[in-house]
Amino acid sequence: VQLMESGGGLVQPGGSLRLSCSASGFIFDMYHMNWVRQAPGKEREWVASINTGHRAFYSDSVKGRFTVSRDDAKRTLYLQMDSLKTEDSGMYYCAHRRIEKMAPSEWGPGTQVTVSS
Repeated sequence: VQLMESGGGLVQPGGSLRLSCSASGFIFDMYHMNWVRQAPGKEREWVASINTGHRAFYSDSVKGRFTVSRDDAKRTLYLQMDSLKTEDSGMYYCAHRRIEKMAPSEWGPGTQVTVSS
């Protein structure tokens, strides 16, 4: 399994970023995909998911501001993040399992999102 996140950066509050996750090593279109994030000193938390039918689910903290999507042909997962807040800062990861089910070796490097004025 290889998961490679990209698209992070430094953005001002209220700004937008689009994250991407390129996946390989498993049958992408058969998996429910997740975005998770980890702020410094905190545990990883679930942010959003999209199932194989392209139905999306969001944590209360990002609902209405983030949009998850997937392109099965490209084996790529996306996260459009709008109206960003300082509390959205952290390392963002994609995952093809629930957080507690991911093996340590399955995690990608993540992509850093910093929301700051």
